[in-house]
Amino acid sequence: MVSPSPGYSITFRVETPASFSASSDLTAAIAETGAQITALDVTGSGVDHMVIDVSANARGQRHVDKITAKIDALEGTRVKLVSDRTFVIHSGGKIETTSKVQLRNREDLSRAYTPGVARVCNAIAENKENARRFTIKANTVAVVTDGTAVLGLGDIGPEAAMPVMEGKAILFKKFGNVNAWPVALDTKDTEEIISICKAIAPAYGGINLEDISAPRCFEIERRLRDELDIPVFHDDQHGTAIVTLAALNNALKVVNKNIEDVKVVVSGVGAAGFAIIKLLMASGVKHIRAAGRAGVIERGFSHADEHRNWLASNTNEEGFSGTLKEAVVGADVFIGVSAPNLLDGDDIAAMNDDAIVFAMANPDPEVDPEEASKHAAIVATGRSDFPNQINNVLVFPGFFRGLLDAGATGVSDEMMVAAADAISATITAEELNPSFLIPSVFDKRVSPAVAEAVAEAARASGHVSTIDKNVDVVR
Repeated sequence: MVSPSPGYSITFRVETPASFSASSDLTAAIAETGAQITALDVTGSGVDHMVIDVSANARGQRHVDKITAKIDALEGTRVKLVSDRTFVIHSGGKIETTSKVQLRNREDLSRAYTPGVARVCNAIAENKENARRFTIKANTVAVVTDGTAVLGLGDIGPEAAMPVMEGKAILFKKFGNVNAWPVALDTKDTEEIISICKAIAPAYGGINLEDISAPRCFEIERRLRDELDIPVFHDDQHGTAIVTLAALNNALKVVNKNIEDVKVVVSGVGAAGFAIIKLLMASGVKHIRAAGRAGVIERGFSHADEHRNWLASNTNEEGFSGTLKEAVVGADVFIGVSAPNLLDGDDIAAMNDDAIVFAMANPDPEVDPEEASKHAAIVATGRSDFPNQINNVLVFPGFFRGLLDAGATGVSDEMMVAAADAISATITAEELNPSFLIPSVFDKRVSPAVAEAVAEAARASGHVSTIDKNVDVVR
């Protein structure tokens, strides 16, 4: 059964009799339904009644209806209002713009706007790289989506994708102090998306592609990286790949295996799976089997999809042919970014000793984590209610912080490996254990460490902008 979740946090406004036991009767009734009560407040009263607000985490709408009926069944008690706290925080949107400067008088206005602003405009016109110094380009990222692959919801459209993009912007600011703005596009045309991104690029220091379906996301990212002088990063691919590599680095330390020696099976050859495989190979993994719906991609086979062709040429060097279940026999590592319930405990038992299982399909993993833990040395998921949550929130805020700090003009494998290594290194030898491979998203060490590592890698690569040093802030 799915556990109650803060994602279904509901406040019930309840009118009860003015009795000593009203609050305890109410909490007992709600608790009997399996809800998690998080707050209770008496918000009003009359001669013969009280008004009580009770907040509780539920499992879903049916559970909310069950709680409501249970409350109404209490003698003299009725539910006056049911308020969904998740919808409340989204009311009117979750982000806004604010001014960094004060406009107190005409003098301030003349510097922030006309006539003083013209001098700054001319400095940028003479060298457009100065935009990174004197405009929001220095610290602003566009979060671009077409709404075709939103979370686990699929193609729900750009309007419906906006709450996710706003949430992404909050995470950028909270964890990386990066300003980000949602750009939801009402088109699925690859060329049109590329054209729009190129047209808006002058205002941004980077582009974070988000929730764009495969295989179009591959072409969009590749073209934009080739044609723009700002970094372009598809988080669904590379954020997931980086945090997966970070977790694997530490998992291998726990089981005392070398990355060059382990046999890895990856389930899912879409955007995330493809990026994970490429980054693992860039980090030294030599033995990878990639499995799609039809089984393991075989060496040398031809596919209509160029990315599957790449996998057919670069993975499965021993020429294995078979299903996912057959592929994991004798494997050291299983990484799933695909679909729920593809494997069972017996499949994990057939892996090598001290097996590592990363079952990251959400909300239901490829294998039940509790079953997997009976046979594997290490189990990780994408969920917060099990140990070792592999979450790309650990990546993108610090990654873009480093890109912007360095004035990076692109993204490289070296930067991504550096980011993964930085995340891994935040877990000390004293902290590391099979249930603690990776830091919390609220660990304040993570984002600065990732930013520093990425900035250093960007500068070492030489892919950074050249700002006009002749334009001084103080003349």
